[in-house]
Amino acid sequence: MRYRRFGRTGWNVSEIGYGMWGMAGWTGSDDQESLGSLERAVDLGCNFFDTAWAYGNGHSEELLGRILRAKKTIASTGGPDKKLYVATKVPPKNRRWPAHPDFSLDDSYPPDYIFEYVEKSLKNIGVDTLDLIQLHTWEDTWLEDRRILPAIEELRSSGKVRAVGLSLNRWEPANGIHAVRSGLIDAVQVIYNIFDQNPEDELFPACRENDVAIIARVPFDEGSLAGTLTLNSTWPKSDWRSTYFVPENLKASVERADALKPLLPDGMTLPEMALRFILNNPDVHTTIPGMRKRQHVEANLAASDKGPLPAQLHRELRPHRWVRTPTKWSQ
Repeated sequence: MRYRRFGRTGWNVSEIGYGMWGMAGWTGSDDQESLGSLERAVDLGCNFFDTAWAYGNGHSEELLGRILRAKKTIASTGGPDKKLYVATKVPPKNRRWPAHPDFSLDDSYPPDYIFEYVEKSLKNIGVDTLDLIQLHTWEDTWLEDRRILPAIEELRSSGKVRAVGLSLNRWEPANGIHAVRSGLIDAVQVIYNIFDQNPEDELFPACRENDVAIIARVPFDEGSLAGTLTLNSTWPKSDWRSTYFVPENLKASVERADALKPLLPDGMTLPEMALRFILNNPDVHTTIPGMRKRQHVEANLAASDKGPLPAQLHRELRPHRWVRTPTKWSQ
């Protein structure tokens, strides 16, 4: 596993972290399998774990807490491959994903509500301090509310939070640039993958200039870049993917993923290519594939050892950029 400096925090985090959404509410989730996968990730050098209160109303956080307690001796020894970093998120008060320009700070993140959910996450995970707390949605217009800056400063001074970040709305990477330039935040989480290259245009340069860490989420485009979707893929109604992969999105996603397969070198899988494409970009500090099974952990973390993609293959992937705009189903 290779490590990267996490912006101005100075942390050395594994360039492939662990996304924990799928451990709560996705079809096929099993707690024992999830715990075994988390433990294997730690053993292989993964030290950055991203969860959220909204992932099972705290259940994913609780699973992470169990691993932290099991690995307490390892985490307490320090070092770039020993310290385990915990990132979680405050859900919007109105439970609306994504945020909308009409939503006020009071609709989504009134200060007292932020503090309330920091306490909930601390309890769920079983720690005294969160390494990174993120707002799970964001609108740059909230910077106009004079309460947001004092609230963030109070979080940091309380000792309960080491760093503060934002999780940007799907396909809206520019809706966070003002926050990056304001000095308010230490990290942004944004969708970035072979298809979604838009953050490179404005967001990544702003982060570079302000030494703000970048977490690349959805490296497999919710599954299409894992190469397992077909036009016949279905999910139970309780599974989030059943509302995201509506027929028009499923068809387009499968077609675009299939167009990448002829580019695969011998012996390389589509997920490996997707991860290594992201690793080509030094602006990204960590990427957080969702993983629930041990074999996925081992395969995904191995991509770090293989390094970035060959330059020629990377160039061939660039034209597969897919410019998308939010819709009623994109959430």
